[in-house]
Amino acid sequence: MTVTRGLEGVVATTSSISSIIDDTLTYVGYDIDDLAENASFEEVIYLLWHRRLPTEPELAELKKQLSENAALPQQVIEHFKMYPIEKVHPMAALRSAVSLLGLYDEDADTMEPESNYQKAIRLQAKMPAIVTTFARVRKGLEPIAPRTDLSFAANFLYMLTGNEPDEIAVNAMDKALVLHADHELNASTFTARVCVATLSDVYSGVTAAIGALKGPLHGGANEAVMKMLKEIGTIENVEPYVRGKLEKKEKIMGFGHRVYRSGDPRAKHLRAMSKKLTELTGEPHWYEMSEKIESIVTGEKKLPPNVDFYSASMYHSLGIDHDLFTPIFAVSRVSGWLAHILEQYDNNRLIRPRAEYTGPGMQTYVPINQRG
Repeated sequence: MTVTRGLEGVVATTSSISSIIDDTLTYVGYDIDDLAENASFEEVIYLLWHRRLPTEPELAELKKQLSENAALPQQVIEHFKMYPIEKVHPMAALRSAVSLLGLYDEDADTMEPESNYQKAIRLQAKMPAIVTTFARVRKGLEPIAPRTDLSFAANFLYMLTGNEPDEIAVNAMDKALVLHADHELNASTFTARVCVATLSDVYSGVTAAIGALKGPLHGGANEAVMKMLKEIGTIENVEPYVRGKLEKKEKIMGFGHRVYRSGDPRAKHLRAMSKKLTELTGEPHWYEMSEKIESIVTGEKKLPPNVDFYSASMYHSLGIDHDLFTPIFAVSRVSGWLAHILEQYDNNRLIRPRAEYTGPGMQTYVPINQRG
């Protein structure tokens, strides 16, 4: 057997959902640059699930279905109120809430394709409400019900703050959702596929994926980037801070990516939004600090920023709590997880790799009274 640590470079399945070829990310053959500039998140959901862009009636129907299924069961809201709020990270709350939703779905274990598709609709629709409801409940605030007249991105911001967001904020959120929607066979997507390949249910697959995304080496980098920016404080402190980290060979979050060599194609879109939003909020120093960090790290280590780096200052400028950055990632990425889950069901084979054994050779059992 040939051992490949981390399965790096191993092709584990075929998929028609997204690809990363020569540092170009595509969803169903559409370049991410094209989609980021032109498509809404709802169009991207439809594209990932159906492998084509929707017609106007199809998009209207999807929006209607998402709107009709956006509210949370009261049991989930009450469950949040039972959490030890000061100790619970929003990703743990999200993971638990998605699992809990499965208990209140009478079709959770029905495996027909149409039933699974309807569960995908329900999960995609409810993810913003899970994140925003928990964010409000932990502050002692009442949840805000979704509105039927707002887009997916606008509804998320509205349910979080209670204020109807302006066009720039909605565009920024919508673009971020599009950019994070899918990314080939990343760790959380692979986890979801491994889970449902056993013919476990959709809720289990998404819960497993959230568990993988919770780890700081996958989904937590943007939160870590904002923590770093806060620690640095001013642009004058950037150079000594970063060079000190580099000298100690400490990791600087938000740089490099296993599958990109010349740079993450998504980063430039969030860089532009970060610049615009930090200027609008009167806090351009967050962008300026980020730009200077990029200059040093990329110049010294030849590591370009990834999608997480500029999303941190962008989300901060939208007034979003820093520990909600990764749950927002999940609000978007669930569209990709669900696409992969449905694809796995359509052509399933149990995912069961092997491991090279490195322990002791054959041993003989010794009775306990004879062991030294």
